[in-house]
Amino acid sequence: MAIALIGALAAGGARAQSSSLPGSSPPPATGLPGATAKGVTTPDPKLLPAERAFRLAARSLDPATLEARFIIAPGYYMYRDKMRFKLDPESVSVPPAALPPGKLKDDPFFGRVEIFRDEVVIRLPVTGSKPGQSLTLIAESQGCADAGVCYPPNVQKVAISLPRTAGAPGMLIEAHPGKKGWLQ
Repeated sequence: MAIALIGALAAGGARAQSSSLPGSSPPPATGLPGATAKGVTTPDPKLLPAERAFRLAARSLDPATLEARFIIAPGYYMYRDKMRFKLDPESVSVPPAALPPGKLKDDPFFGRVEIFRDEVVIRLPVTGSKPGQSLTLIAESQGCADAGVCYPPNVQKVAISLPRTAGAPGMLIEAHPGKKGWLQ
C-alpha cells in the first residue's frame, strides 16, 4: 500500500478520504495519506495491490496473435494511454497495440484522459515468432482507485506458448494467479 501512496504523491498527490459531520464540507486534502489540512487523521482507504486491482491475463489466439485482458476491480480504472506491450525474447515483437476506445474522464492526476473500467481486451499481432515458441508478454500499465490514489506504472509478465498450428485459442493465463484454498 505504501508504494501506491508514494506513487500517488509522485503523480501529483493523493486525496485523503475523510468522514465529515452532516452539513459540513470535508477538509481539503494535503496529499498525505490519512491527513487533512487541519492535521486531523482519518483511516486510509483499503486499497488493493496493483496486481489485484488490475489483473492481467493473456493467451495465444493463433501462432501470430496474442490476446491481453485486464480485469479491473470495482472502484478502479486504468489509463488508456499508459498501456504498453512488448515480448521476450526481443527477436519477437508486437507493434504498438490498437487499443479499443475508452471513456473520457476529467482526472485529477492527468487531466482529460480516456480510461477503462471493468475489463479491456486487446489483440496483439506478433511478428518474428515461430509456431510452438514460448514467449513472455510484458505489459506496462497504470491506473487509479476512485478513492483518489494513483498507482505508479506497473509491469506484469505472462509466459505464453504459441500453438504449433492454427486452431482453438489457448487458455487464459494470469500474471498473478490468486491463491486457492480454504482461506480465500
